[in-house]
Amino acid sequence: MQRKIVLIGCGVVGQGFLEILVNKKELLELEYDFEPVLIGVADMMKGSILVQSGIDIPAFLSHLKEKGTIHDFPAEGAVVGLNSVDILKQADAEIMVEVTYTDIKTGEPATTHIKTAFERGMCVATTNKGPITLHFKELCKLAEQNNALFRYEGVVMSGTPIFDLLEYCLAGNGIKEIKGILNGTTNFMLTKMEEENMSYADALALAQKLGYAEADPTADVEGFDALAKVVILSNVVLGGAIKPSDAKERVGISGITIEDIRKAKAEGMRYKLIGSTRMEHGQIIASVKPVKLPLSDPLAGVGGAVNALTFTTDLSGAVTIQGPGAGRLETGFAILIDVLNMHREM
Repeated sequence: MQRKIVLIGCGVVGQGFLEILVNKKELLELEYDFEPVLIGVADMMKGSILVQSGIDIPAFLSHLKEKGTIHDFPAEGAVVGLNSVDILKQADAEIMVEVTYTDIKTGEPATTHIKTAFERGMCVATTNKGPITLHFKELCKLAEQNNALFRYEGVVMSGTPIFDLLEYCLAGNGIKEIKGILNGTTNFMLTKMEEENMSYADALALAQKLGYAEADPTADVEGFDALAKVVILSNVVLGGAIKPSDAKERVGISGITIEDIRKAKAEGMRYKLIGSTRMEHGQIIASVKPVKLPLSDPLAGVGGAVNALTFTTDLSGAVTIQGPGAGRLETGFAILIDVLNMHREM
């Protein structure tokens, strides 16, 4: 069955998603009766194109790799030059995939894209933390009003399925607490500091060299990225309505020294930047801070640029899942999960 898709944002993640559609074409048709038809693409830097009859995805990816632009892709009946909102207003699509850059302060432009898609009756899959952090309940209500589906598997741990785990595999469990490693950059740095005796400065420089950390690493090392994910978990899973400013505390790893790492190691402990949230007397208690964990804790054994979460449940006890928290194909896979689930429900 064909599903018409419009893609807003065509950077690393958007292209990763399209590559998966190409590489898994036969499997998707045979196993899931799913035939994606890409009819529109918009990117702030690369331009836009709208082809209601469908875009040849392999040819489009080849053109993008060679030219780095969208608007000049040769396609019969193509409309170019539209901005992202106008594409959404004109596209005859069933699903919007939103993978633009994240702005935790405003949630834009992603929030406007999602609202526009819902108002057009489109279902939405996004990996953008901004709208989910700031406007989750409002967007859910708008989706319901327009009989549209809303999925966001990739916003916390990329291609590691958190929300599907809760929805299907842990169905019926009450979630008492969620805690875990939600930032791969800081986990990579702490691992290097312990295993290779690196200073904080050297570990940060290596993370930047390998592309794990930005030139301005503040969002990672001061805990802002992890906190956004904790807010999402608080609101989506625990039913809260908090903002990042409502967190009990946010402490990053910039104050952790090699001496702190060595001392913890001598005690049989290991530092991890832990984001946690729980409901206590009707209120959400959320925080991000470095914690010394005993080596027996499953989270203590998670090294490198890897994420992990432990869900404390009333029926299954403590359940820990770990996996990639970033990556082109990994995050593209998260979108695929959402799109396939929406395809089934539609």
